[in-house]
Amino acid sequence: MTEHPTSFDHSQTGTGPTDAHGALLHTSAPSGASALPQQSRAAGSEHSQSLSAEPGAHRPRPAPEGIPAQPDAATRAAEATATEAMAVEPTTTEATTAEAMTTETVTAEAEPAEGATPDAETGTDAGTPHGTDGGGTPGVVSARTDAEAPRAAGAPGGQGRRSRRGLPPGGKERRTGRGLPPGRPTPMRRDGDRLRFVGAATRRIARGMDLDEIVMGLCRATVPTFSDAILVYLREPLPVGDERPTGPLMLRLRRTDRIPVERGADGVYVPPPVPEQPAELSAVSSELCEVRPGSALGEVLRGVRPVFTDTEASRTALAELLGKRSGLTLPDGRRTILAPLRGRRRVIGAALFLRRPERHAFEPDDLLVAAQLATHSALGIDKAVLYGREAYIADELQRTMLPETLPHPTGVRLASRYLPAAETARVGGDWYDAIPLPGSRVALVVGDVMGHSMTSAAIMGQLRTTAQTLAGLDLPPQEVLHHLDEQAQRLGTDRMATCLYAVYDPVNHRITVANAGHPPPVLLYLGGRAEVLQVPAGAPIGVGGVDFEAVELDAPAGATLFLYTDGLVESRLRDVWTGIEQLRERIQATAQLTGPDHPPPLEALCDEVLDMLGPGDRDDDIALLAARFDGIAPSDVVCWSLDPEDAAPGQARRLVRRTLERWDLPELTDSVELLVSEVVTNAVRYASRPVTLRLLRTDVLRCEVGDDVPQLPRMRQARVTDEEGRGLYLVNKMARRWGATRLSTGKVVWFEMNRS
Repeated sequence: MTEHPTSFDHSQTGTGPTDAHGALLHTSAPSGASALPQQSRAAGSEHSQSLSAEPGAHRPRPAPEGIPAQPDAATRAAEATATEAMAVEPTTTEATTAEAMTTETVTAEAEPAEGATPDAETGTDAGTPHGTDGGGTPGVVSARTDAEAPRAAGAPGGQGRRSRRGLPPGGKERRTGRGLPPGRPTPMRRDGDRLRFVGAATRRIARGMDLDEIVMGLCRATVPTFSDAILVYLREPLPVGDERPTGPLMLRLRRTDRIPVERGADGVYVPPPVPEQPAELSAVSSELCEVRPGSALGEVLRGVRPVFTDTEASRTALAELLGKRSGLTLPDGRRTILAPLRGRRRVIGAALFLRRPERHAFEPDDLLVAAQLATHSALGIDKAVLYGREAYIADELQRTMLPETLPHPTGVRLASRYLPAAETARVGGDWYDAIPLPGSRVALVVGDVMGHSMTSAAIMGQLRTTAQTLAGLDLPPQEVLHHLDEQAQRLGTDRMATCLYAVYDPVNHRITVANAGHPPPVLLYLGGRAEVLQVPAGAPIGVGGVDFEAVELDAPAGATLFLYTDGLVESRLRDVWTGIEQLRERIQATAQLTGPDHPPPLEALCDEVLDMLGPGDRDDDIALLAARFDGIAPSDVVCWSLDPEDAAPGQARRLVRRTLERWDLPELTDSVELLVSEVVTNAVRYASRPVTLRLLRTDVLRCEVGDDVPQLPRMRQARVTDEEGRGLYLVNKMARRWGATRLSTGKVVWFEMNRS
C-alpha cells in the first residue's frame, strides 16, 4: 500500500457522504464544476478566506510593496459580520467540508492538545478516559481544530459546531439514523484515516527492538482502533537469516489481545456483557498448528495477501489454524481478516484480526491496511531474530574470551570487573587473566586491543590464548611480551594492543612487571598509602622491532595490586594521567576508611573503584583485575637440593618426615613419604643436575620436585608382570590433585594433600 499525501483541511471535489459502513463513495464531478478544485475553508482555520463575503464589500487598495495593508473600520466590521454568519448558517460547501472533517478519526498516536499530558502507553490525553475522546468512543479522537475547542466547551456557536459532529447528542448518526453501541470506535470513513492509522501503527511497531516488543506493538496499535481482537501466530522455531528450516511448518500462538472492558454511557468502565456464544480469546485451545503442504491454510499462507474469511476456502484455513476443538465462535460476514506474515525469505507466521458483530464489518480497503501491518511486523520480527542471534553470539564470544571464574592460587586473592562500553556492544578488545605458575606463583595479565568490534574481540581472544601458552612455558614477562608482539604482527600490520604482564611470587614476596604501552598499575599498601608503580611504558604490541624491559618490585603481605585498562581512567572529559591520579586518590581514600591495620574487602574495593566513573566516562570498555598479596610465611616453606644418585629417594623421605613432625602433621607422614619417594625416584633416574624438593604449608600441603629434563611424565597402566611404572598411578590415586609443568630449565612435578 502506497501512502499518498492527503489534505486533512481540504475537501475532495465531488465527494458525497459516506455509507453506513464507512465506505467512501466516489461520484462523478457535477457538470457545472470548475476545472480547478474548489478551496473550501476548514472550520476554525485562521488562514482561510471567507467565502460568504458580499460582492459589494469595500476592498482596500493594495499598499506599496513592503507596507502591510491596513483595512479600515468598515472592512473589519463587514468581515466580523460575515464570520459570525458563517458560524451560525454555514454554506452548503462549508457544511459538506465540516461534516467530512468531523467524521475523520485519528488513532491513539495522535498528538494531544496543548497542556494535556500524553499517556505513555496509548498516546492519549491523561485527562481523558483511556481510549476515548470523551464521547464514549474508545481508541478514537475526533478531529477538531483549536478554534473549535471553546465552542465545544460551551462558547457561543458551540451548538452549531456540535450538530455537525459524527454522533449528535442523541447518539445516532446524522445520515443513517443508526446508533453505535457504547464503547465502539467509529469507522474509518476516508482514505486519509487509513493512511494516518497505518503511519501511526507502523511507527509503533518499528519502535520495538526484540521479538516481544514488536508483537506487542502490533497488538496495541490495532486494538481497538482497527479490530476488537487479534491473534498472532509465529513459526516454531523461527528461522534465522538465510538458514533453511527443516521439518514441517509449525505455527504457535504467540500473543492475543482484545478490548478488555466496555464503556458505559456515562463513561464509567463496566464488565463486558456475557456473549450469547463463546467468543472470548481464551477459548482458543490449540496453541500449536501444523501447516500441511497443499492444505487450505498452506495455500492462504502461500498467497501472502490478507484474505477475508467469508469464503469456504478461507473458513477451512481458519479452522485449521484455530484447531478442531477451538471454542472461538467467529462473527458472520467480513469481520475476520487472516494476514500471513512474510519475512525476507519465507512466511514466518500469521495474524488474525477480528471484529465483533455489533461493529462495522471490514471493507476491501482494510485488506491493504492489514497487508501493511503484516509486512512491517514480519520484517521487524525477521530483523529482531537476526539481532537476537547476533546478541547471542556476542554473549558467547564474551563468555569464552574472558575467564568465567578466577583461580585460587596459593598466597593471593583475586577479584575482577568487566564493563562493556555500551549495552548494545557486549564485546570489546579488553581482557584480563590470572594464570597459576609453578612454584605457587601466579601471572597477572591485562590487555586492550584497539577497536570495539567483533574483529577486535577475535584478536583479543588470539592474544589471550597466546599469553596463556607462553605463561605455561614459564617464560620471563619481557619474553612473553616479545612473543605477543610477534604474534600480533603475524595477525596483521594494523593489529595493535597494549598489555601488562606481571608475575607474583608468594614465597619471595616479589613481583616482576613488564609493560607494553599500558597504563601503569597502582599498588595499595597495608597502611592505606597508594602509589603508581614506576614501570617502563614500552611500545604497544604490534609495533615490532622493540625491546621490552621488566622490573622487579617488592610485594609486601597485605598489599593490593590494581591492573586496569584505559577505559577506567581516560574519557572525553579527562586525560589519562588525570584519571590515573584520581584512581590513586580514590583507592587511598577508600582504604583509609578501614584503618591502617585492616585492608578493605577486595570485592567492595573494586566496586568503589568503579563508582568513580561519571556519566560521560563510559567511552571505552573497562577491565579491572585486583590481587591481594597474602604471601607465604618463610616458616611454611622448606626447600632442599638432592644429588641425582640412588640414595636421593631415601634422603628425601627422611627430610619429609622431620618436616611434617615439626609442622604437627603426623597423619600425612606415611602417604607423603611414599609419594615423594616415587616422584624423586623418577627424577633421579633421568636427571643430570641436582634435583630440587620443596614443601609448602598453606591450606593444603604442596610438594614440588624439579629436575632438568624437559619431557613431561605421563601416567600409564602397568601390567601385572611389570616391576615399574606405578609411581604416577599411586600419585593420581592418593593425592588431592597433581600436575607437571615444563620450565625453561626443565620441569616441575607437584602434588597436593589435604591437611585434614
